[in-house]
Amino acid sequence: MSTEIRVPTLGESVTEATVATWFKKPGDSVAVDEMLCELETDKVTVEVPASVAGVLSEIVAKEGDTVGVDALLGNIAEEGNAGPEETKPKASAQAEESSDSAPAAADKGETVAVMVPTLGESVSEATVATWFKKEGDSVTADEMLCELETDKVSVEVPAPASGVLTKIMAAEGTTVEAGGQLAEMSSGDGAAAAPKSDAPKADDKAPAPAASSGKDVEDAPSAKKAMAEAGLSRDQVSGSGKDGRIMKDDVAKALSAAKSAPAPASAAPRAPVAADDAAREERVKMTRLRQTIARRLKEAQNTAAMLTTYNEVDMTEVMALRSQYKDMFEKKHGVRLGFMSFFTKACVHALKEVPDVNAEIDGTDVVYKNFVHMGVAAGTPQGLVVPVIRDVDQMSFADIEKAIAEKGKRARDGKLSMAEMQGGTFTISNGGVYGSLMSSPILNPPQSGILGMHKIQDRPMAINGKVEIRPMMYLALSYDHRIVDGKGAVTFLVRVKEALEDPRRLLMDL
Repeated sequence: MSTEIRVPTLGESVTEATVATWFKKPGDSVAVDEMLCELETDKVTVEVPASVAGVLSEIVAKEGDTVGVDALLGNIAEEGNAGPEETKPKASAQAEESSDSAPAAADKGETVAVMVPTLGESVSEATVATWFKKEGDSVTADEMLCELETDKVSVEVPAPASGVLTKIMAAEGTTVEAGGQLAEMSSGDGAAAAPKSDAPKADDKAPAPAASSGKDVEDAPSAKKAMAEAGLSRDQVSGSGKDGRIMKDDVAKALSAAKSAPAPASAAPRAPVAADDAAREERVKMTRLRQTIARRLKEAQNTAAMLTTYNEVDMTEVMALRSQYKDMFEKKHGVRLGFMSFFTKACVHALKEVPDVNAEIDGTDVVYKNFVHMGVAAGTPQGLVVPVIRDVDQMSFADIEKAIAEKGKRARDGKLSMAEMQGGTFTISNGGVYGSLMSSPILNPPQSGILGMHKIQDRPMAINGKVEIRPMMYLALSYDHRIVDGKGAVTFLVRVKEALEDPRRLLMDL
């Protein structure tokens, strides 16, 4: 016995629709209420379910065809009427065989969910950057499955157990929330059999064409045409159809949102590009980290009354002291003596005299910090990050050097946690390692000050009426003029200069 699949009522004043997608193909088994196809009208998307269980024997209206209300879409051969047992469709027999064998495999292994880990304080979402494994791959416990990218750090997600990665639920580029599910695994002795159990089954709800082809979800023909006419790319439209399929109505919504949304304050219209130049350009989406860096730096410029004052420091004494004691220092403490510990100590010394630079504005209040959590800006392949060394005012030279070395390595490896980059009260940025001679660093909100170090360069200087060649460095202090007066900023920088030109002042707290 055959049951007809017909176009349902489409709504008031709607008389026709377009067949957008068939989720089944002739010969596939279907269950009652399982979605067979999707129709698209000028107003809504309509899914057509199976009214009976059986096998899809025929498709009459193909994808892209325009059909009227009650038009014939296809036919289903009902269960129990598809003929004798020996003549039952091959697909159905295979489905039953697979279904019979599934419990045995399930008994040997269990499904394990791979979840988004805790991302850190105030961080609620991340982007799936890279999958190191693909569906069907075997994994061992704690082996890295994928890497997530948040506003500040990259987070690696390890396998919770040994087994097989059976299903990836969040593809690369997908935004996921903390606690959301990334994938499913099959663990235990039956893990190796898990991928095989994905064979078509009578009660499998997944669209057969998409599962078998492995290709991207096909968008509705009318949506493709509308996107082409509007000049929109697929990633600019959010699909509301099955499996994220883009429908005509989604394109209309995207166009409406683009017209109504105000342009970002920092966005400037792009100048026209010649066709031959455009063909040689490469467009790459900004990472979440880079987007956050851009947003926060622009916020700092828009919010703070930022001003920069400059000075220069003669590095002769620091370099001589370092040269004299660096071997002894490394032998005793197991870490090299660099310049950063001197600058950190000098800044702590100056912050005690000018506490405004170590404070922040909270509404109409000024919050003074009776401690120093020093942020040390570090460049990484992913972008600039600022790990924080807590209570640096209570640390020795050796402790500071060890902390800077450890934080720097973790930053380059992308291993920093959110907690390690929060709570800073002042920041030091060393552009000199890249050869910068002079720059104006941008504040790291909500901090009120940042010191910029630069390249040490030999220059002729007037010393006691004589011209001498000295190793000189320009220093730059950017500060929030809302809380730090010019006198305080200049005093801070002079105290840093004095401490570095006579390092003994640091030992005597002068």
